[in-house]
Amino acid sequence: MSAAAVASHPTKESNVDVLIIGAGPAGLMAATWMAHCGIKARIIDKRNTKIFCGQADGLQCRSLEIFDSLGFADRVWKEANHMIEICMWNPDENGVIRRSDRIPDTIVGLSRFQQIVLNQGRIETIFMDNIKKYSKDSIKVERGVLPESLVIDESKVDDDEAYPVTVTLRTLTEEESAPPQVISASKVPDGLFRSNLHEDYDEEARMIAASRARSGESGSEVVHAKYVIGCDGARSWTRRALGLELIGDATDFVWGVMDIIPITDFPDIRMRCAIHSADHGSLMIIPREKKMVRLYIQLKEVTPDATGRADRSKITPEFIFKAAQKIISPYKLDYEYCDWWTAYQIGQRVGNQFDVHNRVFLAGDAVHTHSPKAGQGMNVSMQDTFNLGWKVALVVKGICKRDILSTYQSERRRVAKDLIDFDHKFSRLFSGRPAKDMMDAEGINMEEFKDAFVKGNMFASGLSVDYGTSNLIVRPGNAAEQGDGTEKSARLALTAKKITQEEFAKKQALATEIPVGKRFNSFKVLCQADGRPWHFQERLKADGRFRVVLFAGNIHAPEQKARVEKFCAKLDAPDSFIRRITPKDKAIDSVIEVLTIHSAKRTETEVLRDFPEILRPFDEHVGWDYDKIYVDDISYHEGFGDAYKNYGVDKERGCVVAVRPDQYVAWVGELEDFEDLQDYFEGCLKMPKVSSAAKVTEKVNGLVETMTSKVNGDIKLAVRPVLE
Repeated sequence: MSAAAVASHPTKESNVDVLIIGAGPAGLMAATWMAHCGIKARIIDKRNTKIFCGQADGLQCRSLEIFDSLGFADRVWKEANHMIEICMWNPDENGVIRRSDRIPDTIVGLSRFQQIVLNQGRIETIFMDNIKKYSKDSIKVERGVLPESLVIDESKVDDDEAYPVTVTLRTLTEEESAPPQVISASKVPDGLFRSNLHEDYDEEARMIAASRARSGESGSEVVHAKYVIGCDGARSWTRRALGLELIGDATDFVWGVMDIIPITDFPDIRMRCAIHSADHGSLMIIPREKKMVRLYIQLKEVTPDATGRADRSKITPEFIFKAAQKIISPYKLDYEYCDWWTAYQIGQRVGNQFDVHNRVFLAGDAVHTHSPKAGQGMNVSMQDTFNLGWKVALVVKGICKRDILSTYQSERRRVAKDLIDFDHKFSRLFSGRPAKDMMDAEGINMEEFKDAFVKGNMFASGLSVDYGTSNLIVRPGNAAEQGDGTEKSARLALTAKKITQEEFAKKQALATEIPVGKRFNSFKVLCQADGRPWHFQERLKADGRFRVVLFAGNIHAPEQKARVEKFCAKLDAPDSFIRRITPKDKAIDSVIEVLTIHSAKRTETEVLRDFPEILRPFDEHVGWDYDKIYVDDISYHEGFGDAYKNYGVDKERGCVVAVRPDQYVAWVGELEDFEDLQDYFEGCLKMPKVSSAAKVTEKVNGLVETMTSKVNGDIKLAVRPVLE
């Protein structure tokens, strides 16, 4: 192309608050937060199409709770196959596989959801529908768009209003952005599809070279971003552009994967199964939607060479399937339709760093890789950006201080490290040969395997995540030890609110089953106004708002009613955190929402009579808000949630809980601990300064409160002799 032709196509430049690279589940989760919070964002992907088959499929409890908070768990729940039971098959004394155990697939009572299985392509489609709805179609996946370069202007990284990250993008043709294709493994004709079993190569370099050959150096766009989130997979271009690394090793275990509609006499083909054969390796069965089954098949005949890499040349669908037939023998197994197949060598690696300057972040497979058999890849990846997305969005909006962004690495790298440790043990137990007897030291003890499976279910659910102390979580202890052990997490101690172990123990005792650092569990409560039962977690929507949950206790007891009114008076004062952080032109619940759960009888309680206005805000256009006050009482049709008991909260005195926008518990305290609660929000939110008038009002209110207390005390002293 001539210089004149290049000049006629000047490079386009634009600004964007958040640029997301990669439109898999992690990238789409980040984009969903931007849509829900009204952030100017773009999401790009180098491929010209979404995936339609294969890849990840398992969805754990926590992911479904997150989907519910975003508004689409019902769609996923209805389409998916539900995982109810795990069957374990092990060789008997004659080496023949027998069913040795059954356990529930999801620990009973852990969550209102259980594990399900649905194709990643469907999940991505549902994500994109949600993004379209909440962004009013302003955020859409830009396909066939590839980043060429990334530069961070370090002189601007501390300027909240600056766009310090410059990314050059190149738009590809449909042919240039087409993923590699392989012939289907189906025994009936069904066209082409993609497998991820291909040689390592720099796919971005191939795409860019093809584009430049077509258009010269033009055809690119320069984007200036406040923040960039790299969700572009295990071979992440973003990670390489930042000079960051994945640290860890590959194992000697090679596994094949096939999604088939099986023809078999194996009795548990519609159950999740873990099968250890005597001599031919192991097999996991995952029943899928639409009659399909996913088989994870150990390939014992494929071993890595001296370089640690497995020979890919002999791995074909036929080779993989023959290995499955040997493992499941004496049962017969065949198929005609195969939806997808691949193979992988188990590797466990975690990124040495999750961000650079709190401006460019990595998430998902870009910073952690592991085996897929625990169903963690897609789940942990989405939960990375569920953790990160609201933080970036609220910093962009000027609601949160920028230093909260440091909590992303501290919180999620710790989770990734725990995942690698779990997967290291789990994958070796799964891939090992069963012990023949008590003296077989090299074999795997099947009771140990079962125990790891049961314990692993708690970890795999996503509900054991426990975030450490920071300016977003008020708990005692060492920030580095509770975080990822790096200097970055150690520095969080400088911004964290100080609390002793003794003080914290007293506060946590107020709500023993709402542990600070973990997600807010869910039990049924009733809406006071109409008696409708709700899982309380359903009211914690992913809309970017913090919550203050007031357990108001028995509001019919005069002393408790006075405590609630005093707390609400402070909450409603001009200098309170909720008044200061709320923009003048916005509703009082636009940044921090107050939700109330009381324990008095519903039929003896009235919303307008028994609760201060701050708990049921008034809008001149739509009147009182009846959806903020709930009661722990019996439903006509759905029984008794017994929420106070299940949350470990005293029914008479109650308590107060602060909850982050991602449903994680940030702080617990008494109704009298208002100043502590105020300190928490001042630590993480960009609070406007208190006006002089508000300070005067505060002093007057304090003086009035003191005088009232003294007068009441004098009256009691005067009345007591008369009563006696």
